Amino acid sequence: MKSNKALIVLLNTVALDAVGIGLIMPVLPGLLRDLTHSNDVTAHYGALLALYASMQFVCASVLGALSDRFGRRPVLLVSLAGAALDYAIMATAPFLWVLYIGRIVAGITGATGAVAGAYIADITDGADRARHFGYMSACFGFGMIAGPVLGGLLGGMSSQAPFFVAAALNGLNFLMGCFLLPESHTGKRRPLSAETLNPLASFRWARGMAVVVALLAVFFTVQLVGQVPAALWVIFGEDRFHWDATMIGISLAAFGILHSLAQAIFTGPVVARLGEKWALILAMIADGTGYILLASATQGWMAFPIMILLASGGIGMPALQAILSRQVDEEHQGQLQGSLAALTSLTSIVGPLVFTAIYAASTTTWNGWVWIAGAALYLICLPALRRGLWGKRRQGE
Repeated sequence: MKSNKALIVLLNTVALDAVGIGLIMPVLPGLLRDLTHSNDVTAHYGALLALYASMQFVCASVLGALSDRFGRRPVLLVSLAGAALDYAIMATAPFLWVLYIGRIVAGITGATGAVAGAYIADITDGADRARHFGYMSACFGFGMIAGPVLGGLLGGMSSQAPFFVAAALNGLNFLMGCFLLPESHTGKRRPLSAETLNPLASFRWARGMAVVVALLAVFFTVQLVGQVPAALWVIFGEDRFHWDATMIGISLAAFGILHSLAQAIFTGPVVARLGEKWALILAMIADGTGYILLASATQGWMAFPIMILLASGGIGMPALQAILSRQVDEEHQGQLQGSLAALTSLTSIVGPLVFTAIYAASTTTWNGWVWIAGAALYLICLPALRRGLWGKRRQGE
C-alpha cells in the first residue's frame, strides 16, 4: 500500500456513499409533509429513494470511465465537494422540486465506489488487494448501518440536521483528500468518447471477454442474493418471529456489525490461506446454508447464530472483486469498477421488487420460500462461476 493516509480518505468516501443512502430515510416523510402540506407522501418517498439508486446505477460506470481519463484524484475530490454543497442546499430546500434535484445530484456524487475500487486496484496486489476490498465492503456496510441511525438521532433535533451533518462530513473528507490523496493512476490515460460516457458502455466493452462476462454474471447474482435480507429482514422478522421495533433494530445492528467485521477482519486471512477462488466458494456455501436455516427457523433467537453464517458469506464479495480486478489492465480498472458499482445499484432496484413479490405471493402458504429462492440463485450461477474461476486470466492470454 503506497499510503495508509490515502486509504483513510478512500474508506471515508465509501462509508459516506453508504450513509447517504439511508441518512434521510427517517426524516424524509416529515420533510415531505412540510413541503407538500399533505400527509399522503408515500409516492414521493418511494420515488426519491428509487431516484438515488437509479442515479448511482447510471453514473457509477461514467465516473469510473472519467477516472480512467482524468485520474482518480480529481474525480473523487469533485464528487466530495459536490456532495457537500448538495447536502447543504437540500437542508434549506424551500420547494419539493429542489429536493428532487438535490437527490439526483446526491446519487451522482455518491457513485464514487467505482473510483475508490479502481484506486485500490491501482495501488495493491496479491492478498493485500482482497483485504483492502474487504475493508471497503466493511466501510460500506458500516455506512449502511450508520446512515439510518444517524438520520434518526439527528432527526429528533430537526428534519434539516441530517443534511447539514452530511454536508459537513463530505466537506471534511474533501479537505482531507486535498492533502492526503495522491494520484494513483499513473498509466496511459484512455481518451473520452461518447462510448466511454455511456453508462452501458462498460458492459459492451466486456462483451468480448468471456471470462470477465462470466465473472460479472456471478457478481450480479451474488449481489442480487444479498437483496433478500436487505428487502425482507424487517417484514420477515415481524411475521415469523413477532419482533417489535426494538428487536428489529437490535437484529439489524447485529447483522450489520457481524457482516462488516467478517469482511474487515477475516477476508485477508481466509484469502491468504485458501486463495481468492476458494474463499469465494466457501462464502457462497456459508451464505446459502444460512438462508436455508433461516427459512426453517421457528424462534427469534435462532436468527442470531445463523447471522454468523450470513456474515461469513460477506467475505465472498471482496474476493470476487479481487479476482475481477486481475482480468483487466490498469487503463480499464475504472471502467471495470464502474460496471461493478452499476450492477450493484441495479440489484438494489430490481432485488426488492422481485423478492417482495415472491414473499407476497408465498406468505399465505409458507413465508420461507423467498430464502430458498435466494439460496437457489447460487446454484443457477454455477456454470458462470466455473467458467469465470477456471478460465483464462485475461482475454487473449
